[in-house]
Amino acid sequence: MELLKVRDLKIFTPDNRSLVHGLNFSIHAGEWFALIGESGSGKSISAFALSALLPNGLRREVQEIQLLGKDLSKLSEWELRKIRGTEIAYVFQDYQSAFTPYFRLGRQMDEVMQAHTDWSKGKRQTKAWEALNEVGLEGAEVYRRYPFQLSGGQLQRAALTLAMMMEPKLLIADEPTSALDAMSANTVLTLLARLKNEKGCAVLFITHDLRCVRRYADRVAIMQNGSIIEAGPKQEVFKNPREVYTQNLLASVPPLYNPPRRLPILGQEPLEEGTLYATTSNA
Repeated sequence: MELLKVRDLKIFTPDNRSLVHGLNFSIHAGEWFALIGESGSGKSISAFALSALLPNGLRREVQEIQLLGKDLSKLSEWELRKIRGTEIAYVFQDYQSAFTPYFRLGRQMDEVMQAHTDWSKGKRQTKAWEALNEVGLEGAEVYRRYPFQLSGGQLQRAALTLAMMMEPKLLIADEPTSALDAMSANTVLTLLARLKNEKGCAVLFITHDLRCVRRYADRVAIMQNGSIIEAGPKQEVFKNPREVYTQNLLASVPPLYNPPRRLPILGQEPLEEGTLYATTSNA
């Protein structure tokens, strides 16, 4: 079943310069959809535009953003606030920005539940403890701590808990592991995959880490300079990439054994058949 459908999404700067050029894509219920591309290709701002979270000055134009039968592009700010956190939620690369440093985590989790439910204080506290326990944290203990008292991996798991608190249908994960070490990143992604399967939500996964995409994604879309240039099932795109950019992007991942000294440079013409290394510039 189609959960999200985006048609002709465009984003402009204040001086009317185009940053994103008419994106079209859809995400199915329970699907892990990866949006891949270099930094600056337009991945994050496209995700922010879905629920009107663009930075000040940027302007969105779109034909439709259908989520569960509602066109988000037609909703008021008040209506969007009701949807954020309940039907669509975000996990950001900067996990520290998910929490205010001056308040305990429990208070901030409680505010989310107060905004979207009529649960009693006791029920809200129990739900928060259970949610923290689900991601491998000591619920009662972490509930009383301030953000600075947790490690990076713990804080990102707490941010994931906060995003999943109201069991959204779509979770947008914007490079959620880029600021973490390898072990913490693996823990967070494993938890994300488990929660996705248990809760039945879809994931829009924004990344440039192709290893994570190979392991977790169902379908992928490749972005370059504000446009989706290739999309499809993961195996199809990875095994038979059509676009030169996609081919070079996949070739830029070093092999586990006997890595080459030089890697292909994105944007260059395809290397001649049999050539192992990219030509080195003298510049």
